[in-house]
Amino acid sequence: MVTSVDSDVMKALADPLRMKIITLLSREALCTTHLVEETGAKQTNLSNHLRILREAGLVDTEPCGRFTYYSLRPQALTGLAAEFAALASAARLTADAGFKRSC
Repeated sequence: MVTSVDSDVMKALADPLRMKIITLLSREALCTTHLVEETGAKQTNLSNHLRILREAGLVDTEPCGRFTYYSLRPQALTGLAAEFAALASAARLTADAGFKRSC
């Protein structure tokens, strides 16, 4: 069930800019400079969002000289996708069977 998903992950994915970052990182590892160019957000704002994504376990970091590259942790999203797929399956069964609690 999705209720078992860490609430930090759900909160991290609820922000539009963080979802944009996740989408960009799904294509390639990027540093903050790249993310500023792609999103138009301020560097300090991006750094805060990246910290939230790291703390939620969605993003990994890799130092490279004076830069830090960020990459998406696909296994974190795979687990979340499986939980949502289970919810969708349960909802289909409920709808097909016409389950409804009487008042």
